[in-house]
Amino acid sequence: MIREVSGDILFTQAHAMAHGVAPNDNFAHGLALALRERWPVMYKDFRSHCHQFHPKPGELWTWGGVGGVRIVNLMTQEGAYELGSRPGKASIENVNQCMRELKKEVIHRGFTSLAMPRLATGVGGLEWEVVRPVVYKHLKELHIPIVIYVNYQHGQRAEEKLPQFSA
Repeated sequence: MIREVSGDILFTQAHAMAHGVAPNDNFAHGLALALRERWPVMYKDFRSHCHQFHPKPGELWTWGGVGGVRIVNLMTQEGAYELGSRPGKASIENVNQCMRELKKEVIHRGFTSLAMPRLATGVGGLEWEVVRPVVYKHLKELHIPIVIYVNYQHGQRAEEKLPQFSA
């Protein structure tokens, strides 16, 4: 079941949260920046992962934090590989590959619910009308609640209507 809501994804009660980034992203804008500020260890671990494994667009990396926090970093954008370079834009091909990988990750890790923003539409630069069908195509077959935050409302908890999970 996929449900679109308005609110602040940082207040999600979902078992896992997914968002789009670039390989070697510096998490300087949007949701990535908010996540970096809330969980600085996640950002440090992400940078370490990138230096060690050199992820490519279309891949993902999942981080687990204290208290059961699970954040899936989807490489929807082109990477920032040169010193001081900025991440590139997202592509629908990268989003498509990330959705395939996310579906496998949800099953593999046994996530019981998932929250995500309008993927690749902020810094990534894509239009939600193009991205939305790709997201639904891959995730509608999962038998868990999926909450997509389509309208950001700072500090507002959305009505996710999720079952409780235990970490």
